[in-house]
Amino acid sequence: MKGIKRLLVLQHLEIEGPGLFQQFAEERNLKIEIIRLDKNDNLPKTKEGDLILIMGGPMGVKDIGSDKYSWLKLERDFIRRELENNRPTIGVCLGAQLIASAAGGDVEILKYGYPPKELPEIGWSQIFIDKSNSDFKAIFEDPLYVLHWHGDRILLPNKALLIASSERCKEQFFRIGDYAYGLQFHIETTGAMINKWIKEDKEFVFKGLGPNGQEILREENEKYSDKTFLKRKLFIKKLFELLEK
Repeated sequence: MKGIKRLLVLQHLEIEGPGLFQQFAEERNLKIEIIRLDKNDNLPKTKEGDLILIMGGPMGVKDIGSDKYSWLKLERDFIRRELENNRPTIGVCLGAQLIASAAGGDVEILKYGYPPKELPEIGWSQIFIDKSNSDFKAIFEDPLYVLHWHGDRILLPNKALLIASSERCKEQFFRIGDYAYGLQFHIETTGAMINKWIKEDKEFVFKGLGPNGQEILREENEKYSDKTFLKRKLFIKKLFELLEK
């Protein structure tokens, strides 16, 4: 690709890697560097031609300042500087929350029902594009199903432009300026990745979907993971194209 030459991946957990983003970058012969902040890797020095990809994890914006995740504040400060420098940036789940926070937003616990109670959004469901958006219109012509795996809701900063929402959570996909996109949902996952999450994050699954949650997710994974593969790759391609303009 002409403009983007290196993909810098900020990763926070072994099982939440870049997945299809890495596959896409490898197909285009981009240099890929994975920075494991949970293993005390140093934040990278960026340069022209870099795209920053910020992955997910069980920690959150409200953990900034905690001893357990002491690197989170440094990461948010890094993101803030890169946003100010118009560095192409994509955030997924936690990554989207950190982008919003770095730009002046916040998060709160996601609630559902009446009266509202804490309930994570977990599993595959459709997201709906804002009809004013033309950049992603073609991708949303047919229903787009994505994987959700979060317990927080992003409170967008004033400068953010909302692009898509789900029935459970409004702030699913947004843009800040011309160089940063936040995705609360996951488009990077492979079937094998999701099966690991189902196994290793079972308490969160039970909290969101009840005692049969693992089986529900396995069935959804079987139904949607391969079916949405090509469209999710197109989504990633579109993000890269827009960030190269």
